[in-house]
Amino acid sequence: MGSFRFLHAADIHLDSPLRGLTGQEGSAAERIRSATREAFEVMVGRAIAEGVAFVVIAGDLYDGDWRDYRTGLFFSAQMGRLKEAGIPVFVLHGNHDAQSQITRKLDLPGNVRVFGARAPETFLLEDIGVALHGQSFSQREIRDNLVPAYPGPVVGAFNIGVLHTGLGGMGGHENYAPCALADLVAKGYAYWALGHVHQFQILHRRPHVVFPGNLQGRHIREPGAKGAALVSVQDGEIGEVAMISSDVVRWCLVPVALDAAASVAEVLECIRAALEESVAGQAEGRLLACRVVLQGRAPMHARLVGAEEYLLAEARAIALGLGADLAWVERVKMATQPVDDVGVLAARSDALGELQRMLNEAGGDPDLLAQLGEDPGQMLLRLPHEVRADAEEGSVLRAALEGNQQALVASVLPYLTSRLTAEED
Repeated sequence: MGSFRFLHAADIHLDSPLRGLTGQEGSAAERIRSATREAFEVMVGRAIAEGVAFVVIAGDLYDGDWRDYRTGLFFSAQMGRLKEAGIPVFVLHGNHDAQSQITRKLDLPGNVRVFGARAPETFLLEDIGVALHGQSFSQREIRDNLVPAYPGPVVGAFNIGVLHTGLGGMGGHENYAPCALADLVAKGYAYWALGHVHQFQILHRRPHVVFPGNLQGRHIREPGAKGAALVSVQDGEIGEVAMISSDVVRWCLVPVALDAAASVAEVLECIRAALEESVAGQAEGRLLACRVVLQGRAPMHARLVGAEEYLLAEARAIALGLGADLAWVERVKMATQPVDDVGVLAARSDALGELQRMLNEAGGDPDLLAQLGEDPGQMLLRLPHEVRADAEEGSVLRAALEGNQQALVASVLPYLTSRLTAEED
């Protein structure tokens, strides 16, 4: 058994619509819209440059059914590049691109082999002594453990298991094709090429069990470097598993402390400094897609609450001023606190103190909570599934969807308090 390298990728989600771009124009927005394609091109180029023996794609090559044939044509063109370089590709379909999800198809170049969905299938690369075992998803929701049906290792070969799995619901991902790490370790393969979890992780060594993460972060909940796993094998033993970056847009949270900012101008200067620091320290030459989080006990808190639209426009203007395609601001999130805490406000004898006390007590009013649960309920039922599914933890919408009426009441308090405090000033 010789020495070789291979590339393990997953969760490419070609042509997936990145979020937060509605109504946005300009080169940065266009770069973000095309990011999944560009990242895939980078990965293919890296595979060719590294001279890998083969490429494995462990599920969710596509984000779902193609809107038109351009997605398939793009993929075929990239496979043609690998074919010219003599690199075979082994594709397994996961929940997003399951057999039942994709209605359009194109014939693929001869270097591409796709794992079947009816039962586990084995592909052999006899020239380098490699056996790859895998089974694609027949439908979006696979709730059975597929591992027991995978064949035993081919004697004398370097065995790779390819599987799209939630592995117990890691990282909050849906637990499709559930299995335990012990199931994988006991199978006797040298390497498990997993997909579905969008973060690079080596869960076990010898045998290696690896999630490469996705090629390109698609929203703020997928921050940091993204890419594929480059695996080096020497004499049948894994020498190194290295994460190689392929993302062309990098998502990050940009915290901005406003404890010392006493004017709007100072707030904007704090945002500018934080964005400059993030571009210098995290972008690594890529476009940085940022969520600016304003935090701290801020003297300007009352004037900033409710001004997210203005602050977002200013933050985007600051990002544009840093240079072409260096940074783009997805959202400005208010997480500041007033200098005076709620206890101080509630102790006041004026109308503001009375409002504070009333709202503090509202969370325990069963009639009010019941009305809050009934009135917004009909509206929430009419929201598209995508909107409900993407509601962020800690948001007002998430609280409403979960029926957490006490959290809804609590969310009103800072806004009303800040508005009245601002008027008082």
